[in-house]
Amino acid sequence: MPIYHYSALNIKGKTVTDIIESESIAAARQKLRAINIYPTAIKEVYETESKKKAALPFFPKLFSPKVKQSEIAMMTRQLATLITAGFPLVSSIYTLIPQTGSNIFKKILSQMKDAIEEGSSFAEALSQYPDTFSDMYINMVRSGESSGTLELVLERLADITEKQQALNNRIRSALTYPVLMFFLGLLVLYFLLAYVVPRITSIFSDMGQVLPAPTRFLIATSEIFKSGWWVILLGIVFIIIGISRLKKSEKGMYWYDKTKLSLPGVGNLTTKLAVARFARTLGTLLENGVPLLQALGIVKNIVGNRLIADSIETAANDVEKGNGLGKSLDTSKFFPHISIQMIQIGEQSGELETLLHKVADIYENEVETTVMGLSTLLEPIIILFMGVIVMFIVMSILLPIFEMNQMIR
Repeated sequence: MPIYHYSALNIKGKTVTDIIESESIAAARQKLRAINIYPTAIKEVYETESKKKAALPFFPKLFSPKVKQSEIAMMTRQLATLITAGFPLVSSIYTLIPQTGSNIFKKILSQMKDAIEEGSSFAEALSQYPDTFSDMYINMVRSGESSGTLELVLERLADITEKQQALNNRIRSALTYPVLMFFLGLLVLYFLLAYVVPRITSIFSDMGQVLPAPTRFLIATSEIFKSGWWVILLGIVFIIIGISRLKKSEKGMYWYDKTKLSLPGVGNLTTKLAVARFARTLGTLLENGVPLLQALGIVKNIVGNRLIADSIETAANDVEKGNGLGKSLDTSKFFPHISIQMIQIGEQSGELETLLHKVADIYENEVETTVMGLSTLLEPIIILFMGVIVMFIVMSILLPIFEMNQMIR
């Protein structure tokens, strides 16, 4: 049933805002008036699917809104708090709907509430939205429902999501300044080549002498930026489209992930981040009673790299044959030796979940340190690069002037 958000005046003349379930806007108005609330504005909290498809007929997936991880983390934390306080699951979800800022998330929560009221379990309702809730999230909720510890599972899920979000935010903030410098530098470079350089080099057109090679190269480059900027822009668009199409195919995605791992610096960072995700997620799943083989099948889908996922799948096959997890992962070239040793110690001591969380802590810290180091290194590199470009422009302009002085003498 659709949910509507309304602003209204109560019997005391005060403005109130809330949500209401109803078959239509007219029915919603009648319900509100029946309880002495007089709506001034009322609208559906989400658009229907037909409206979305009509609005975005060509690029529905590219422009369709998605639920942010921060919203999922906040919802999970609030839901755990309400259930711990004794609220029923359906009432808790209904309470969270008006507090959710995203319209698409309001729609998902509303439909989940309806599914639970019709007899579905919470995990079954979550599984209807695989693009929003991960396999790990769904399986942990399922284990929490079966064991009667749903509020504890939700608190752990909130912790995991918040930690991942915090790590992503730290990485993003560390790279923001270098990336901003890079794009500002490109804008300055474009301004110099498209507007400043042509006006200065125009004085050389009447000279009856052959210009130096750097000056000719600068003039040709300037002409490209001045009159062929649309070709450059079109080329960038085609590159972006090509990469996105490449990542959609199985072979293309495999090649893309393999290239990332082979790049200096980027490959090491990608591996550490994948190992951290693997250890954190696997440890949490095992803590909540998910069998090891099932947990490995879930974890391979969240590491973010096909090659590493294939190595996890190979290790899962070895575990199914009776080998230990540490020994099975040792055949992979992607997992560092220290992580293998800690996993083996965890298996021997019966504290595998604890050791997996420690492995995740180690590599999350290393990822953050590596990103901070790269961002610190990128700043002087960008400054040096821009300095070299500007020096080349200046020298290319000065060289013909020096030659003119020599001819006068």
